[in-house]
Amino acid sequence: MGATKVEPSRTQSGVFVFTISAVSALAGLLFGYDTGVISGAILFVQEDFHLATFQEEVVVSAVLLGCLAGAAFSGRLADRFGRRSVLIQVACLFILGALGTALATDRVWLSVGRVIVGIAIGIASYTAPLYISEISPARVRGKLVSLNQLMITIGILVSYLVDYGLAASRGWRWMFGLAAIPALVLLLGLAFVPESPRWYVKQLMHERAREVLSKIRKPFEVDPELAEIEASFTQQQGSWQELLSPSLRPALVIGIGLAIFQQFTGINTVIYYAPTIFQLAGLQSHSAAILATAGVGVVNVLLTVVALELLDRAGRRPLLLFGLVGMILSLALLGFGFLTQNPTPVLAWVSVICVMAYVACFAISLGPIFWLMISEIYPLKIRSLAMSVAAAANWGSNLLVALTFLSLLRALGGPRTFWLYALIGVAAWIFVLRLVPETKGKTLEQIEAGWRSQREDLRHPSF
Repeated sequence: MGATKVEPSRTQSGVFVFTISAVSALAGLLFGYDTGVISGAILFVQEDFHLATFQEEVVVSAVLLGCLAGAAFSGRLADRFGRRSVLIQVACLFILGALGTALATDRVWLSVGRVIVGIAIGIASYTAPLYISEISPARVRGKLVSLNQLMITIGILVSYLVDYGLAASRGWRWMFGLAAIPALVLLLGLAFVPESPRWYVKQLMHERAREVLSKIRKPFEVDPELAEIEASFTQQQGSWQELLSPSLRPALVIGIGLAIFQQFTGINTVIYYAPTIFQLAGLQSHSAAILATAGVGVVNVLLTVVALELLDRAGRRPLLLFGLVGMILSLALLGFGFLTQNPTPVLAWVSVICVMAYVACFAISLGPIFWLMISEIYPLKIRSLAMSVAAAANWGSNLLVALTFLSLLRALGGPRTFWLYALIGVAAWIFVLRLVPETKGKTLEQIEAGWRSQREDLRHPSF
C-alpha cells in the first residue's frame, strides 16, 4: 500500500499563509525603519557635516531617489525572476545600505548609501504586498496585505525609539547600521518561503503552482483557484497597450492618483521632519522632539492594527473617505497653530496632538489602503508592471514633497504650508468618492473581471 498523502487542514494552511506573510512583511519593517530613522539622525548629521538647508534636504531625499529607481525598473524583475527571488536580493541590498550609511565619512558617501537603501525600499514597497496578495485567500487578503503596512509603522516606531535611545550619545551611525539586523532575519526567513503560485502559472509551471496552492488552501479550493488563475492569465496581453486599454485605464488612474495623494497630503513631512516640526513649534531639545515623534509612531502602529481589523469588514472606500476627513481637519488645525510668531510649550503640544490625529487618520486610510489596492486591482499578467508604475508615482511624489518641505516652510510659512496639504486632501476625498471602487471580499480574478465589465460611468464603480 502506498503512503497516504496528508492534506493540510484549514488551520494548518492558514497558519502557513500567515507565517510566510509575516516573513515577507519584514521587508515592510525595513521600509519603515530606513525611512523613519533619518528624522532623528539628521539632527546630528546636519551638525557633524555642517549641512545647509538644501544639503539637508538632499541627504533626507537621497533615499527617495533610490526608491524611485527601484520601483521603476523592478516590476520586470519580479516578473522575470519571481517575487521571492527579488525579495532575497532586497534583503542583501538592505544589509549593504545599512553598513554603507553607518560608515559614511562625508555627505556624498552618506547620500550614496541612502540611495542604495532607497533602491531596496523601492523594490520592497510593492514586491512584498504583491507577493502577499497573491498567496492570500480573498476573505483575509486585506488584513494580510496590510500586515506589510503594520510592519512599516512598527519599523518607523522602532527607528524613533532607536533615535531617542542613541540621541544622548549622538550615535547616528548606529541608528543607520542597526537596520542590518532585521535585514539578515529577512534573508534567513525567505529560505523557507515558497514562490507565488500566480507567478508559477505565469511561467507555465502549473504543477508547481498546484503544489504551493495545496499548502496554502483547503484541499477543495486548490483546483477551482488554479483554474481561475489560468483562465485569467490566458485572457491578458501583458503589455503597456493592455494597461492603457479603455477597460483598465481607470485602474491605472486610480493607482497613480492614490499614489500621488498619499504623498501630497504631507505624510512624509511628518515621517522625515517631525522632530524639526516640533522644534519649530517650541520643543527645544533634540531628545524632547525625538521623544514626541516616538509618541506619533506609537499612534501610527496602534491605528494600523485597528485598520487590519476594519479593512475586510468596513471596506476600503469608507475608511478612505473617513480617514481623509480627519487628515484634512488635523492639517488645518496644525496650520492655525503655527499662526503665532512666538512658539510656546502650549503650541508645541497642540502641534503634537494635531500630528498624532493626522497620523491616526492616515493609518486607517491612505496608509494601508494605497498599497493594498494596487496589489488588488490589476490583472495578473500586468500586475507587476502596473504596480511598478503606481509605486514609482508614489516615490516620485514622495521625493518632491521631501525636497520642498523645508523650502515651503521658509517661503510660505507654517500655516500656508499645512493648509496647502489640507487643500490637496480635499481633492483626494473627491477623487476617492468619484473613482475608487470597493474591492472587499473579491478574489483578484473577480476584481479583474469587474474592470472589464465597466462602461462609461465610473463615478460609483462596483464589482
